[in-house]
Amino acid sequence: MARRQQAHFLIVTYPSQGHVTPARHLARRLVHGAGVRATVCVPVSAFRKMFPADDGEVVVEEEGGAVAYAAYSDGYDGGFDRAVDDHTRYMAQLSTVGARTVAGVLRRLRGEGRPVTCAVYTLLLPWVAGVARDHGVGAVAVFWIQPTTALAAYYHYFRGGRDAVVAAAASGDASAEVNLLPGLPPLRVRDIPSFLAITSDDDPFAFVLSEFAELIDTLERGGGGGGELPTYVLANTFDAMERDALASLRPHIDVVAVGPVLSFLHDADETKTASSPNDLFDHDGGGYLDWLGTKPARSVVYISFGSSSVMSKNQVAEIAAAMAESKKPFLWVIRKDNCKDDDDDNEAIKKLVAAAAAADTGGGGMAVEWCDQARVLSHASVGCFVTHCGWNSTVEAVACGVPVVAAPQYSDQGHQRVGGGADRGRLPRRRARGGRRRGGGGAGEVRGRRHVGGRGGARRGVEGGGARRRGTRRRVGEEPE
Repeated sequence: MARRQQAHFLIVTYPSQGHVTPARHLARRLVHGAGVRATVCVPVSAFRKMFPADDGEVVVEEEGGAVAYAAYSDGYDGGFDRAVDDHTRYMAQLSTVGARTVAGVLRRLRGEGRPVTCAVYTLLLPWVAGVARDHGVGAVAVFWIQPTTALAAYYHYFRGGRDAVVAAAASGDASAEVNLLPGLPPLRVRDIPSFLAITSDDDPFAFVLSEFAELIDTLERGGGGGGELPTYVLANTFDAMERDALASLRPHIDVVAVGPVLSFLHDADETKTASSPNDLFDHDGGGYLDWLGTKPARSVVYISFGSSSVMSKNQVAEIAAAMAESKKPFLWVIRKDNCKDDDDDNEAIKKLVAAAAAADTGGGGMAVEWCDQARVLSHASVGCFVTHCGWNSTVEAVACGVPVVAAPQYSDQGHQRVGGGADRGRLPRRRARGGRRRGGGGAGEVRGRRHVGGRGGARRGVEGGGARRRGTRRRVGEEPE
């Protein structure tokens, strides 16, 4: 009998840290002890930031050579500049140039004797499915990197719920409720994915709706037509976290819960202290970890709004005042591009953060431009996480058992404030007294124990992940029975 070829996953990502990070976790998770290959395919602009010293088109970096990285062009090899570039034009270029260059990656891998058996893509890249099938790839999957409840919201919005959502959004009342998800409680407008609340075609993000509409058409069983194989959904979640949302989707979409996709949960202790990963932002060395090591257990407030959300000067001032009132040490991530379009605001923010760090806050503060968030949240000294509620951050916080204070910005983040187990609160100054409790007992202990329960569920998900990984590979990766 002829031996079946080795399973090889090509994971194509959008050029954003919030897409690249979970894609890398997924690659490592898929190949972990399995004898399969995974290639993470990122736009040229991202590839150059991740591997600035490498001139090649493919880098083999991790897991004994089982995980590789390849570059494709999105037509913006110098990167997208939000100050001058147009999102709609970018998406058109991405689908045209991206399709051509991803096809080139598929041909090159086949020519090197490593043909792709399953193509996986993150959000906003539905064209990958057609390219993969045109090149004989046997299986295609979407890696869903938002909560599955958000996918359910998109599905039901495009399958009968649109009018109700538009009417509620047009009312101007952010607390207006919408019965969008069958079998689940109503959602307020402020808690549904923000793109669903767009009511004008002139909105700069109106293009996102058409992208998600195309995705839902592709994902729905039979939506591809022409006898095509289904496009699966690999969801970065687990049953204990989103059981109802998963159940609401399964009659319509082939969705597989593969989460929590966090490679540090199955890493050995020595791996966790390895050098910083190749991110799209430069890390501030390891000084912040040494600094955390000087602080008492569960005493530090960690503040980060992720890789794309922007903090206004007023928000920074509010958080700085909250930290002064809370008298707690803090580690604060302020990216250098946070206010790159306004030099005055940028300087003002730097001064506010520096003043907060220098203030007598019961241990001082530290500001960094970027850090290894998984290692920070895993640190014993961290007792609270002030977050924008991006799904990557939410899953990491739950997995590490760290209580959170929510300051959602856009997209799916409003839902995490409610569905992700986060405190409801606009900005932490209003909760400065609560911040004291989180660092030193009281009500914060109750919140902490609740998250430890979430951490247990997350780790049980990883412990049962061997069978789930095998099932996923058999389903979409052509692994033999």
